[in-house]
Amino acid sequence: MKKFFILLIVLFGMSGCETKEEPKYKKLMAEHDYVILDVRTEEEYQEGHIKDAILMPYDTIDSSISLDTSKYIFVYCRSGNRSKIAYDKLISYGYQVYDLGAMSNVDLPKE
Repeated sequence: MKKFFILLIVLFGMSGCETKEEPKYKKLMAEHDYVILDVRTEEEYQEGHIKDAILMPYDTIDSSISLDTSKYIFVYCRSGNRSKIAYDKLISYGYQVYDLGAMSNVDLPKE
């Protein structure tokens, strides 16, 4: 019983110390040169996108694309499905890629 109370005290003490950790993608962006690819359609892109993102619809990504291999590539779409496809393709071509998933879940400035 004594161990139970000690555990409770430790857990309650830790709950007051919670800090919201910065997302991994923000740490990578701070540490590396990068490019952000919006892999949605042109119409979706025109309706709004992450600031400075480059439009590259996922179905146009193939082995003939030429991106800077020294930069991290961050990809996103509307729901995360197309960004996953783009991520898989880009990884297979040897790029350093991070899948941001759905645009609505990304805490970056939008245009």
